[in-house]
Amino acid sequence: MAWDVDRDDWRTFRVDRLRPRVPLGARFTPREIPGGDPAVFLAARVAAMWPFQASVRLPLPADHEKMRRMVTWGTIEEIDKGSCRLIIGADTPQSLAFLLSFLEIDFEVESSPELATALQHVAERFQRAAATGFAPASGT
Repeated sequence: MAWDVDRDDWRTFRVDRLRPRVPLGARFTPREIPGGDPAVFLAARVAAMWPFQASVRLPLPADHEKMRRMVTWGTIEEIDKGSCRLIIGADTPQSLAFLLSFLEIDFEVESSPELATALQHVAERFQRAAATGFAPASGT
C-alpha cells in the first residue's frame, strides 16, 4: 500500500510487480496511514467498494481464529468479550446472504431488513431442496 501522487489517494500494489530501484531523485516525506493500521484501513476501503453493506453480530470474540479469517470479507469490530460485529459488503442482499452461509456459525442481522428478507428467501429455497431428499440419477 502506498500513496499514489498521480491519483492523490492510497493504492495497493502487487508485490510481484514491484522492482527495487536505487533512489536517484527527490526523497518523499512518509505519510501517516489513516487510523494508523494499514490492514484495518485497507479492509475498510475494500468493504466500502460494495454497493450493499450490512452488519451482523457474531457470538465469538473479535480475536477468535474464525474471525481472523473473516477480516478478508469485511471489518471486524469488538462488541464485548464474547461477541463481535462483521461489517460486510456485496453486490446485492442476495449475494451477501450467500456469503454469510459460509460462516458456519450463528449470527444476527443488525442493520438491514433487505438482508433479513434475502436470508429468509434463501432459507426457504434450501428447505424445499432438502425436503426433496436424494434421488439418484435414472437411466444409467
